[in-house]
Amino acid sequence: MTTVTTGKDKRAADTADFVAPRADELAALLVGRSRPPRPSALSASMTFGWRAMLKIKHVPEQLFDVTAFPIMMVVMYTYLFGGALAGSVSSYIQFLLPGILVMSVVMITMYTGVSVNTDIEKGVFDRFRTLPIWRPAPMVGYLLGDVVRYLIASAVMLTVGMLIGYRPDGGAVGVALGVVLLLVFSFAFSWIWTMFGLLLRSEKSVMGVSMMVIFPLTFLSNVFVDPSTMPGWLQAFVNNSPVTHLATSVRELMAGEWPGADIAWTLGWSALFVVVFGAVTMRLYNRT
Repeated sequence: MTTVTTGKDKRAADTADFVAPRADELAALLVGRSRPPRPSALSASMTFGWRAMLKIKHVPEQLFDVTAFPIMMVVMYTYLFGGALAGSVSSYIQFLLPGILVMSVVMITMYTGVSVNTDIEKGVFDRFRTLPIWRPAPMVGYLLGDVVRYLIASAVMLTVGMLIGYRPDGGAVGVALGVVLLLVFSFAFSWIWTMFGLLLRSEKSVMGVSMMVIFPLTFLSNVFVDPSTMPGWLQAFVNNSPVTHLATSVRELMAGEWPGADIAWTLGWSALFVVVFGAVTMRLYNRT
């Protein structure tokens, strides 16, 4: 006589054969192995910096503002103002290029705030805060990734300037020192935009406020002309602007000089930006 086993009987038999694991066995599985070491601050920051680079890899149009825009700025301002202000393009480019290099790189720092705001809107920051990492690592990662963009913009502008006729008397060393100082300042200055990215509610708001801040700072400086030609009340502002100190430092370093006072002012402004706006940024980040 054949015995027919139903599905219900089979499940009952399987249940009867199942033996629940003991509590000590489960504990051994869960906590028997040591947890992986927590990543260092540098490692976590570099990882987030690499994340910013991967964004460029998948959306290469993001490099437009550090390639086409700098070329346009150098060519346009050189040929537009060269004859009127210096008598010739070759004479004006020696004064203009370091200044326009500073202006262009400082202006593109605003996109850091836009990237931060975009990630907040997508909910990515909620995931970051749950990770066992150094708290400022996501913010520092954004800035480290942007330093690569600033370096690309500097290389593009210097190449175009050399083709037009720029000849730095400081040689490769002077140019390298000027670019390094510009990168240090831009890294520090970008903390302002991370604060706006966390504080404001949309990308358009971040962009609008950033333009209101950055345009007066860059245009009211010695990027295009010597401040001695300006009215006295305007000279007081221009001569004490952080962009003026930076432009003078970069210009003199590339010319083979050592402007110690302006370099000190530039490093002082950089430290102030990191201390003040970095602290505000992290406070907002922890509360977002």
